[in-house]
Amino acid sequence: MSVLLDQLKTSLADRYELDRELGRGGMATVYLAQDLRHRRPVALKVLHPHLAMSLGPERFLREIQIAARLQHPHIVPLYDSGRADDLLYYVMPYIEGESLRQRLDRESPLPIDEALKITRAAAAALDYAHRREIVHRDIKPENVMLHDGEAVVTDFGIAKAVSAAVSDSLTQTGTAVGTPAYMSPEQAGGNDELDGRSDIYSLGAMLYEMLGGTAPFTGPTVQSIMKKLFTDPVQPLRERRDEVPDWLEQAVMKALEKAPAKRFETATQFSKALNWPSGGSTPPGMPAGSSTGWNSIAVLPFANMSADPENEYFSDGIAEEIINALNKIDGLRVASRTSAFAFKGKNQDIGGIGRQLKVDAVLEGSVRKAGNRLRITAQLVNVSDGYQLWSERFDRQFEDVFAIQDEISKAIAEALKVQLGSEQQELVAPAKNLEAYTRYLKGRFHYNKFTEAGVQKSLELFQHALLADPGYGRAHAGIADSWCRLADDWLAPDEAYPRAKAAATRALQLDPDLPEAITVLGKVLGWYEWAFEEAEAQLRRAVVLAPNNAESHWALGSVLPAVGRLEEGIAELRKAAALDPLFALYQRWVGRFLLYIGNYDQAIAQSKTTIDFDETFHQAYLDLGAALLAQGNAEGALEAFHKGQAADTAVRSYDAFIVRALPPLGRQDEAEEILERLERESTEHYVRSEVLAMGYAAVGNYDRAFECLERAFHARSAGLINLHIDPGYAPLREDPRFAELVGRIGLK
Repeated sequence: MSVLLDQLKTSLADRYELDRELGRGGMATVYLAQDLRHRRPVALKVLHPHLAMSLGPERFLREIQIAARLQHPHIVPLYDSGRADDLLYYVMPYIEGESLRQRLDRESPLPIDEALKITRAAAAALDYAHRREIVHRDIKPENVMLHDGEAVVTDFGIAKAVSAAVSDSLTQTGTAVGTPAYMSPEQAGGNDELDGRSDIYSLGAMLYEMLGGTAPFTGPTVQSIMKKLFTDPVQPLRERRDEVPDWLEQAVMKALEKAPAKRFETATQFSKALNWPSGGSTPPGMPAGSSTGWNSIAVLPFANMSADPENEYFSDGIAEEIINALNKIDGLRVASRTSAFAFKGKNQDIGGIGRQLKVDAVLEGSVRKAGNRLRITAQLVNVSDGYQLWSERFDRQFEDVFAIQDEISKAIAEALKVQLGSEQQELVAPAKNLEAYTRYLKGRFHYNKFTEAGVQKSLELFQHALLADPGYGRAHAGIADSWCRLADDWLAPDEAYPRAKAAATRALQLDPDLPEAITVLGKVLGWYEWAFEEAEAQLRRAVVLAPNNAESHWALGSVLPAVGRLEEGIAELRKAAALDPLFALYQRWVGRFLLYIGNYDQAIAQSKTTIDFDETFHQAYLDLGAALLAQGNAEGALEAFHKGQAADTAVRSYDAFIVRALPPLGRQDEAEEILERLERESTEHYVRSEVLAMGYAAVGNYDRAFECLERAFHARSAGLINLHIDPGYAPLREDPRFAELVGRIGLK
């Protein structure tokens, strides 16, 4: 190759000063050179002589002119091209950094966030090129450069130029231009009429390797890889790396479909699926033309700067209302309130918060309320470097609060370059009555304490809001939420759920598209009325209206096992947990359903993760203990049950879980004493009868267990919708009465 370098130095002496060889690929050798005219370092790439001979200079230069017109932040531009004697070359900027291949050789697999960032950048480049009818044809780690934390795609149009010129001869020999490990099936089959979906396959294969450690298909020879490509299914990503979430695996597997028609139609659609943790074949995402750079945000609780500490409800409420407004923007992923508010009162840097919540930007601010005057300050901070993207101070009258929230939300959309649809221009709808609105915010403040006293207080405040404005739909929805939360653990189902349904129905009469009211209606239909198919329909509608609403995904996931779709239910629960990653409730339910499918090791691991989030969350200990008990570890189970029931948040009904661990340890008398106490307490306050039934089943008193289940059936306790899959009822399943009860509930 020194002869070739000498030849180039001589031929190009008036334009470029060649330094050394940087690398060699399937189509070209690349050299570091100095552009003498512009005094800049460049990468000069020389086609291998056999390709240059087949191609010819005129056709090569004509084809490569198309690529020269591409100007995009994530595409390495083409500076120059030409002929040096019998050699063909093209020139690109010299990029300091490393290729993705070098990065993967050093560390593989990559952190999930980093892999997604690289893929989104490449997808943006591909979408830009595809809209100009240019297909890359050779997307692979070697052709992605990493520079200053950003990914850029190189060699755009080169494979197109080569394949266009020599397609006849290559097809005749059964060869296709491209790299086998990343080549789409249609490209590997020699189809020259490729469209953007071929690149989408290659991008999916590259992401698969970044996440899973190897390309989808590997082998010792090109032929062995090709054979697998055409005949073998792709190994699920989660089998290679179990921390990959379901929604992400689904997106990658869709990109890797063998039939182009089954893949994403555009690179933007693929990017949307990676930007939004919903997965599936029709993920929501950003509208065409939106930026793929920043697409996620967390809104921290605003600091209360008022003289009166009681105004904390208002500063919290302002932040929550902005979260609700931002949720209306297509393509913007917004961290759920629970996860964002987990940082309330904590002195943690924005970068750390952003990394934990997996967002690109964080909004923080303060509120000062004095009489009828408001001062609201807000600043939007870029997580990656800590710089402000936007900041503003608003000194207004109290009645301007809705306009301020709307201005902040739209300013955020502008700063993040997220496009607002015409139907979304009003992000914050003003309340007709400020007094009702204030009481509503107070109600939400107490509701979010997640205690019985807090929910009871919220119920009172929502009702007071309706005294000021009987037609305030959100207050009716708040009442529905409150009754729904009180049901089962604190109030008898038949006392709470009908009231929740009535309030949700009234809210929907006033506002037919209110997602929180639709979600409550779906909960009541599924958890109380056991109209499972109708519940699923309502909850799917809520998810469509508010795809960022983790509560809707959680509620949908909770009812799917009742119609025989437990695995799909787990997927919905994972979506809820991804949308609200620091909320222990959703994490707990993932562990609970893993227990139900008999995956006890993962159930234990997930329950421990939930406890790490919130060591006071008693139900996670119950799931941990149940999984340990299913594995035969009664001592470990008893320890977990005791820890859960010692928590301040514990519900006394679940003392029956302690009962389940005692008989295997020879402590039957102690178990029966706990059951007797719970029976006495049931005359004083509500006790979940279906949980008592587990205790009686554990001590072998099956008749009493079925009496408790019958009592739970007449109360329509929500716990019964998992009767057919909960291992706590395993001792009862051979009894004919069990199948009869499952049938009466309507479980599948």
